[in-house]
Amino acid sequence: MTAKIIDGKAFAATIREKVAGHVARLKEEHGITPGLAVVLVGEDPASQVYVRSKGKQTVEVGMNSFEHKLDADTSEADLLALIDKLNNDDSVHGILVQLPLPKHLDEDLVINSISPEKDVDGFHISNVGLLGTGQKSMVPCTPLGSLMMLRDHHGSLSGMNAVVIGRSNIVGKPMAQLLLGDSCTVTIAHSRTKDLAEVVRRADIVVAAVGRPEMVPGDWIKEGATVIDVGINRIERDGKNVLVGDVDFASAKEVAGAITPVPGGVGPMTIACLLANTVTACCRSNELSEPEGLTA
Repeated sequence: MTAKIIDGKAFAATIREKVAGHVARLKEEHGITPGLAVVLVGEDPASQVYVRSKGKQTVEVGMNSFEHKLDADTSEADLLALIDKLNNDDSVHGILVQLPLPKHLDEDLVINSISPEKDVDGFHISNVGLLGTGQKSMVPCTPLGSLMMLRDHHGSLSGMNAVVIGRSNIVGKPMAQLLLGDSCTVTIAHSRTKDLAEVVRRADIVVAAVGRPEMVPGDWIKEGATVIDVGINRIERDGKNVLVGDVDFASAKEVAGAITPVPGGVGPMTIACLLANTVTACCRSNELSEPEGLTA
């Protein structure tokens, strides 16, 4: 069997189209334009590219984009003062501080200084707690995008056996919570898991988010399983730099029922879900109905 390729790029385009429609209605019916503020500290090349892409896509769906670029030696006090200003700015509905931050800045302190209602990354400790207890929260973008693709492919996920490989606060843990919320039976596996291959072979759904290039070979995958590969790893192959996931795509696609490629799978969904979260935050702050199909 050859797996169906889950096209994240195409799916992300449909999400952006939905977002643009909701933004247009908010403007027309309520005179409100959702606004996303992105804060970049320093000149990390990958972060700069990512922030530019976010800004471009924010404007394309009709939202206001506010970019704040700070020097790498910006003090913690100055960064916190900017966040406080954005927290109190009614034209800003979503705030994202691009990670990683320079080492002299406390990432946890900075993230938790963002108003939970404007925390469109879903990293604030309040949102983590709300998600973990099944309450309404802002959901981290990458797990949200992964869940959307799984729902689109399967419809109901109820009763399915899911294995999440990786226990990070950014992907692994929130992904597990979302799958539990959709009534999956969930195992979080990691580098210390005994008989990891056997654990993965039992899964109807495999979400790989461990950050190790092609760690999961095809013979770990149960026939017909759905594989969501969150990994983005740059390696050298045949004298060229290439991007690969945490799953060995070539062997996995021969046994899986469906699989996301790298690149072009989960990656494009992350920014699309950031835009979706900003619209959701805008609707909640104005006590309006939440947009359908854009939240967990």
